Amino acid sequence: IIFILYFVDLSLILFFLTLAITDHDTENFFTQECGARPDLITLSEERIIGGTLAEEGDWPWQVSLQLNNVHHCGGTLISNTWILSAAHCFRSYSNPQQWTATFGISTTSPILKVRVRTILLHSNYKTATHENDIAAVQLERAITFTRNIHRVCLPEATQNIIPGSTAYVTGWGSITYGGSTVTDLRQGQVTIINSNVCNASTNYNGAVLSGMLCAGVPAGGVDACQGDSGGPLVQEDSRRLWFLVGIVSWGYQCGLPDKPGVYTQVTAYRDWIKEQTGV
Repeated sequence: IIFILYFVDLSLILFFLTLAITDHDTENFFTQECGARPDLITLSEERIIGGTLAEEGDWPWQVSLQLNNVHHCGGTLISNTWILSAAHCFRSYSNPQQWTATFGISTTSPILKVRVRTILLHSNYKTATHENDIAAVQLERAITFTRNIHRVCLPEATQNIIPGSTAYVTGWGSITYGGSTVTDLRQGQVTIINSNVCNASTNYNGAVLSGMLCAGVPAGGVDACQGDSGGPLVQEDSRRLWFLVGIVSWGYQCGLPDKPGVYTQVTAYRDWIKEQTGV
C-alpha cells in the first residue's frame, strides 16, 4: 500500500509541477538559453530544392539582411546585438546605412526590423578562393529576445563536426538556380560531408580549403542557393539545443549531384568571432 501511495503521490507532484510551469517560465527559457526551439522539427510536404516551408519560431536566430529594404543575404543572431554572415554579401555594399536586419519567417512582413550600425569583414577574406568568408554585423540597438527571436549557440573551437551527421540549412534563397528569392523561410535537411570526399576530382577538386565545410546530399536535390548566402547551417546537440556550425558561402550552382554546398566552418573562426563581437 505504501508503494502504491508513493507512486500516486509522485504522479500528483509531477502533475502540479507541470501546472506550475507558466508561459512566463517558458518565455524565460527561450530568452535566456541559446539555441532553444519550441519543439521538434515538423517537415511539411511542400517541396522546394529538397526543402520545406518553416513555421514562425522554428529557426528564431535566422535573420534577413536587407539592402535598401530588399532581402540580399541571410544571417544568424548570436547575441542581442550581433549577427554573423558571409563577407561576400558586403563586398560591393559595405555602407551600414544601406542595411537593415529583419526577424521572423517573412521578409516582407517581418515581426521586427532593426537598422545596422557596423559591418566587420574578415581582413583576410579572399574573393577568388572564398577563404575567410565571414562577417560580423552589429545592430543599431540591442533587441529583446522572445520565443520567436533569440540567439543560436556557438560551438567551441575544439568541437568536432562529424561527417555523416545531420544538419539543417535555412534561408530565403531561390528554389531553382538562377531564380528569384522567396519571401517565406525555407529549411532543408543535409548531411555533413567529409572534406576529402568533397575535394575529390569529381566534386570540388581541392577547392575546399581549411576553414570550410561541405554539407548536402550525395545525389543532389537539397541545397542552399542564391539569396541563402550568409545564413546558418545548424546542428542539434544531446540537450536539444542548436549550434551554428556553418555559414552559407559558395558552391557550384544549386543542388547538383557531387556539388554540395560549401560553408564557412564556424569552429575555425571561433577566436575571430570572440575578438570582433565579445561573444
